[in-house]
Amino acid sequence: MGTILERIDGPEDVKCLDREELEGLAAEIRAVLIEYCGAHGGHVGSNLATVEPIIALHRVFNPPHHDHIVFDVSHQAYTHKILTGRRRAFTDPSLYGTVSGFTCPEESPYDDFMLGHTGTSISLACGLARMRDLTGDDGNVVAFIGDGSLSSGPAFEGLDWAAEQGGNLIVILNDNEMSIAENHGGLYRSLAALRRSGGRSAMNPFRDLGLDYRYVEEGNDLGSLIDAFEAAKDIDHPILIHIHTRKGLGLGHGRRSGSGLLEGTPAEGRVEGNHWEDARSSVGNLPNSRKTYGRLAMQALQRRFADEPGLVVISPATALSNGIDPEFRRQAGSHFMDVGITESNAVALAAGMARAGGHPVVATSSTFFQRAYDQIEQEMALNGSAVTLLNFSTGISGTDVTHSGVSDIAMMTSIPGLTCLAPTGAADFLSMLAWATGPAHRPVVIRVPGELTLAYERRQGTLTGEYPKAPVADGTFDGGHWEHYRTLQSGQGVALLALGDTLPLARATAAILTERTGRAPTLVDPGQYSLMDDDTLEGLGKDHRLVATLEDGQVEGGWGQRIASYFGSSPLHVINFGPAREFNDRVPVGQLRERYGMTPVFMASRLEEAMKGMEQGD
Repeated sequence: MGTILERIDGPEDVKCLDREELEGLAAEIRAVLIEYCGAHGGHVGSNLATVEPIIALHRVFNPPHHDHIVFDVSHQAYTHKILTGRRRAFTDPSLYGTVSGFTCPEESPYDDFMLGHTGTSISLACGLARMRDLTGDDGNVVAFIGDGSLSSGPAFEGLDWAAEQGGNLIVILNDNEMSIAENHGGLYRSLAALRRSGGRSAMNPFRDLGLDYRYVEEGNDLGSLIDAFEAAKDIDHPILIHIHTRKGLGLGHGRRSGSGLLEGTPAEGRVEGNHWEDARSSVGNLPNSRKTYGRLAMQALQRRFADEPGLVVISPATALSNGIDPEFRRQAGSHFMDVGITESNAVALAAGMARAGGHPVVATSSTFFQRAYDQIEQEMALNGSAVTLLNFSTGISGTDVTHSGVSDIAMMTSIPGLTCLAPTGAADFLSMLAWATGPAHRPVVIRVPGELTLAYERRQGTLTGEYPKAPVADGTFDGGHWEHYRTLQSGQGVALLALGDTLPLARATAAILTERTGRAPTLVDPGQYSLMDDDTLEGLGKDHRLVATLEDGQVEGGWGQRIASYFGSSPLHVINFGPAREFNDRVPVGQLRERYGMTPVFMASRLEEAMKGMEQGD
């Protein structure tokens, strides 16, 4: 670690540096970020692009009590954390992971909000500025937003309101010509024209909205940034400062093969792989569940493109993360659409395509579908639009709190008319996808299998590549719903109903129960969580006294509670296993399963004790 950074314990230390020392500080921080992201993993490209802008912000402004800085998404705020008393979390390997990858008020008063989704910084800043004005306070409010985030609906709404509200508000538009993948949308033609003209183009949507506008071509030049920020400080009206930066600055050209840049390899510039860098220890590991099952889905759909012009995959910016790799995109042509970070638009667009006879598939993560809840409920379900949602990253995870995926079951099942499917393997997943995009003709959401299922399939050798190549219409579905839950093992006394990715846990629990009691429990794979299967559930009452449900979505308001409600006052006793309704920030998955009592040993013990208690009460 360099000697300048060692002297930085807060923003006041930045203000004491001369211009030459500021340049040295930027170089040291850039080196630290490259080392940190390589060793620990993190958002590397966006943070390397914003080293100088964030140093300049803390040089000019005075947060947290006089001025406020709100980072959109906040995944580009590593330099901000380093400058606000948290540098050792990035320089000391023993402290890696002790701070969030996003802004977090619990960590520091310099962080106003905990954020992890796009487009909200301008509206949040408007709220801070409005209360400042209402209470007679002073100070600057700064919103720092990237060009990729600017395409999202909330960002447009925030810009529109900022011009109406008036007063001091400074929007820093960090334009590195890149979203997670490429930028898409008409707005970016205007940004390109502004870059080409040095900010003088007549195509200026910000001035058209009524905002003051300034342009900084060298967005990684500290002198230019400080001058621009000083000129805007204490301004009496809303202004947007457009800074042109370079994503991944300092990474170099990355590792290449004969055909080009290796997938996922971070490199400087407009490179999709520099959005996120995995820790060095994970390099060489097999693809995760998102990429594994996402690629299988894309391969299955691609085989049908030539014969089905209306079969289209839509991604709101997160394509590569979900196995929609560049080669597929190139070959898919018009059958693939990246609509940028516009989840609501993605679902509404798909609903329009479905109404016109198409079979659109929208693929993104569970926490991003939350942003399109209204469109899923209204444009999809209410209108009966035959859209298929591929729901990635569901269930318990050790991610930052903003990207946890345990809410989707309760969310999706609250929507009438939405068929909700939970496959338990690759063949199951692709059969459901084929049905949903073929004979279903209804709104469908499919929970893409997760890490537990992937690990089980790898152990069993069932990832064979021999999967359905055409829509399946074999009677498996009845009226658009799974006809019966799948009974994988028949037993007596105890029945385990395991939804989706929890099936491997249920298998292990069943094995323990069998070994301990000498009686095999019944094991059921429901396959769907839309409706109750009356035949299977009523049949359990004949030979069972105890039903256990397993799900990796929150128990409260979830599928297991609906099973418990179904049995009501019947003699059957129901135990629900699943996550609590709470926020968790970077808690290891194993620790969470222990907390929620979702380990096979614990579940087997609890069920065994419950059965003994029931027998003693007879």
